[in-house]
Amino acid sequence: MTISFKVNGQPASTDAPATTPLLWVIREGLKLTGTKFGCGTGLCGACMVHIDGQRAFSCQTQMSDVAGRSVTTIEGLSADSSHPVQKAWLAERVPQCGYCQSGQIMNAAALLKDNPKPTREQIVEHMSTNICRCGTYPRIARAVERAAREG
Repeated sequence: MTISFKVNGQPASTDAPATTPLLWVIREGLKLTGTKFGCGTGLCGACMVHIDGQRAFSCQTQMSDVAGRSVTTIEGLSADSSHPVQKAWLAERVPQCGYCQSGQIMNAAALLKDNPKPTREQIVEHMSTNICRCGTYPRIARAVERAAREG
């Protein structure tokens, strides 16, 4: 059975089984490798994408759950890295190893979409679903604050 959906505004489809995690279709089927595999259990946030504008762990989202819906990956956040969160990430020098960053950015973008002026406490709470093994949490919080201010 073919499952049709949109990815980054473009039509997409897959014949993968309905229980296949979205992450594998994004990475292996569509070759959009910005979304990362971290833990496979929805605990680290490396696989964060937006589904119909809401944050989602793509490793825990089955293909049957995205039929007819719209998925945005880090590649679709902006064509030229001009999204306010991406610009703030660079300005605050957030990335260290960089592995978690696409998930962190997608999570921060979802926060600012729903709450354009979050407090530091709201930022920390919202971003707590994402793990940064390098421990760049202070820079992440500053980047979200900057994106809120300048975005």
